[in-house]
Amino acid sequence: PKPTCGAHCRFGSSGVQRDMPISADYRPEPHIPDLGPEFSDPVQAADFPMTVLRFRNDRAAASVGLETLTDAEWLAHFGRFEPLPGGLDPPRAMRYHGHQFRVYNPDLGDGRGFTFAQLRETGRGRLLDLGAKGTGQTPWSRTADGRLTLKGGVREALATAMLEALGVPTSRTFSLVETGEQLYRGDEPSPTRSAAMVRLSHSHIRFGTFQRHAYLNSPERIETLIDHVIQLYYPELAREADRPGALLAVVVGRAARLTASWMAAGFVHGVLNTDNMNITGESFDYGPYRFLPYNDPGFTAAYFDQSGLYAFARQPEAVFWNLQQLGACLALVGEQESLVAALNGFGEAYLAATAAAITRRLGVKRRSPDEDVALTKATFQAFGAGGEALRWEPLFFDWFGGGTARAMAGPRAGLYGGEGFAEFRRLLAGYEPDRPGRLADPYFAQAEPEELLYDQIEALWAPIAERDDWSAFEAKLAAIEVARRAYGFAGD
Repeated sequence: PKPTCGAHCRFGSSGVQRDMPISADYRPEPHIPDLGPEFSDPVQAADFPMTVLRFRNDRAAASVGLETLTDAEWLAHFGRFEPLPGGLDPPRAMRYHGHQFRVYNPDLGDGRGFTFAQLRETGRGRLLDLGAKGTGQTPWSRTADGRLTLKGGVREALATAMLEALGVPTSRTFSLVETGEQLYRGDEPSPTRSAAMVRLSHSHIRFGTFQRHAYLNSPERIETLIDHVIQLYYPELAREADRPGALLAVVVGRAARLTASWMAAGFVHGVLNTDNMNITGESFDYGPYRFLPYNDPGFTAAYFDQSGLYAFARQPEAVFWNLQQLGACLALVGEQESLVAALNGFGEAYLAATAAAITRRLGVKRRSPDEDVALTKATFQAFGAGGEALRWEPLFFDWFGGGTARAMAGPRAGLYGGEGFAEFRRLLAGYEPDRPGRLADPYFAQAEPEELLYDQIEALWAPIAERDDWSAFEAKLAAIEVARRAYGFAGD
C-alpha cells in the first residue's frame, strides 16, 4: 500500500515536526513484523558524534521514490535513522545462524545493522529492503562494537557499482555517511574512521535464517518462512502442492545464475558462508572481495582463507554446498525426493547460466546450447593461454560485439593472434553481435576498460585517508557509471 498520508508525510525528531515531500513512487510496505518476534528484534541506531554525507545513490533512490529528499532529510533518515514514513519503526535486527567456513555457528544475527524499511520498486514492483550496516550494537553483536569502517563502506560502494555495471545481480549501495568515531581493527591501520552504510537489497532472508529454525527444531517456523518467501518473492509458487521443493528449485536456479555471473565478471566474493547468501539470488554484504587481475583459479580474496575454500574456481562448489544446507532445513517439512531433485538441477542450471553470462559479456547473440557451451569453454581456455599477460576485464572489452577489428587493432593484438586464442577466435566468428548499436558508445573507443583491482581501490582510499580528498573516489564511480550505460546489461 502507498502511504496513507497523501503527498506529504509528517515526521519528527526530538519533538520537531516537519513536512517531507513524498514521491508518488514511494510505496513503503513493511513485512518483517509479519513473521513474528522469533525472527527479528527491535533495535535503535547508535547516537553518532557527527553525520557527514559521503555518497548518495540518487538512481537507486529514484527506484523507490526517495530521490526527492534533500541532503538534510537524507542525513536525518540515513545518518541519524529517523524513521521513514511507513517504514519500520523501530528497525529490526534479523535473527539467523550459519556455516562459517563450513563450521556451524549458532551465535550469529544482525550484529551491526538492521532492516530500516521495505518498499516496492518503481516499475517492477519487487519488494526491496533498505538495510543498514555500522549502526551500532544489537542483541547479536556479542563482543563487537557494531560499527563499520569508512574504508569498508567505500569498498562496498565501489564493489556494488562495478558488479551492477557487469550485469551481476547485486545489492546497491544506497548511502554512505561518515559518523565521526575512531575505530580500532586488527587487520588495518588504526585508529580508522567510521561510517553508517545503507544498502538497497532484494531481501535479507538468508539461508542462515532457515538454519536457525532448523537448529531449534521448529518445523512450524520453517513453514512460516516458506509461506513468507513465496508470498513476497515467488508468488508464482503459491499454488504448488510441494511448496518446499518448488521453492528450493527456484532458489537453486537463482543461485546458479548468480554464481555464473560472478565467474564471468572475474569476481571473488571471499566469504561464501551460508549467512551471506539470500533466497532471491542476489549478491550482498561485501567484505574482503577481489576482482581477478588475471586468470587464477586458486585466487582467494580473504587473507584468512588459508585452505582456499572460497577460491575463484571453487565458488560453484561452495554455493552448491550452501544450497545443500538450505535443502536440509527444508527437509523438516518437505519431501526428500523433490528436494534432492531440486539440488541435482544445480549442475545443469549452472552450465546454462555460465554460457548465458559469457555470451552476454561478449555482447553476442546466443546460438544453440552446445555452441554456447563450446564458446564458454574456449573463453576460459583463452584466459589460460593469456596467463598473467592478460588481465580479466580487457578480454571482454576488446571482443565485445564479437568482431575482430577492435581486438586486433588494440594493445593486446599480438597476444590474441597467438595459437592459444585460435579456437576462441574461430568460435566467436560464428556469432552475431547483440544490440550492435552499443558499440557506437564512446566508451568502446577507449584503449582500456574500467576495472576495479585491489591496487586501484587502495589508491582511491589513500587521498581520503590522508587529506579527506574524495575526488578520485567520485571520479571512479562516474567512470563505472559510463561503463554501465555502455554495456547496457540492466534487465538482461
